[in-house]
Amino acid sequence: MSAERKDAVAVARRRELGAFLRARRERTGPAEVGLPGSARRRTPGLRREELAVLAGVSTTWYAYLEQGRDVRPSDQVLAAIADTLRLTGEERAHLRTLADGAAGQRYAVTREGPLPSAVETVAPEVAAVPALVAPAPAYVTGATTDVLVWNEPAAELFPGLIHRPDTDRPNLARWVFLDPEARQVLVDWETVAQSVLARLRTNAGRHPGDERFTRLAAELRAGSAAADAWWPRYDIATHRTGSKRVRHPSRGELILGHAAFTVAGAPEQVLVVYSLHGDVPAPGPELL
Repeated sequence: MSAERKDAVAVARRRELGAFLRARRERTGPAEVGLPGSARRRTPGLRREELAVLAGVSTTWYAYLEQGRDVRPSDQVLAAIADTLRLTGEERAHLRTLADGAAGQRYAVTREGPLPSAVETVAPEVAAVPALVAPAPAYVTGATTDVLVWNEPAAELFPGLIHRPDTDRPNLARWVFLDPEARQVLVDWETVAQSVLARLRTNAGRHPGDERFTRLAAELRAGSAAADAWWPRYDIATHRTGSKRVRHPSRGELILGHAAFTVAGAPEQVLVVYSLHGDVPAPGPELL
């Protein structure tokens, strides 16, 4: 990696860490941390100086951290900030990943090497799996929610996602937010959409400055008011098992369970396999 690129990557990582902290600070109300509220507050959430006091750091130092300056928080300081912001386990893990990247440390999904290919590929052994699990619908998604490979039952279940005349590579986030048909297929569209965007935002945070994410985020935000409103919230999510409701063109409303499996050696590629549920459950946090 050239010195110029290394400097650019370091700056992008520090900015991403600052953006995540700012988003979490702005969603944390004073009452959540035992502070009195005030009608005169001009910004949502905690003020920087309030968070700094609660975390035991100087206001100036914390401001530098949010501004993306070259400061190196210790593990103890990160833990204090995470405690103050009431971060979940997933959010703490993401904070740790961003902090490691900002400090120049290598981590699993952002390597100091060649720029990633604009077209993500899947290993032949992985590409064969969806056909093996048929007739259960199954597909593999990539880092930017591209659908890399799928089987025919999945194509039948999500025809508008898989069979698209405008692209050779289906994309889950693009379909959910930009195709009106998705709102008809997905009974709990808003919950699904928030979950899909949160996973995309999580991956984008691990690849600051990566044009694959920058272009897709700009497209989603330009074409969807919901995506534009939710992207700055910097919600964090990973794949889990769950359930969802879909409207099938010939079979009516179906209740589906799904299991997600991370691909060994490619941690941002996920195999998703669906199965029918007998009863209608409450919509879960992970629906696609």
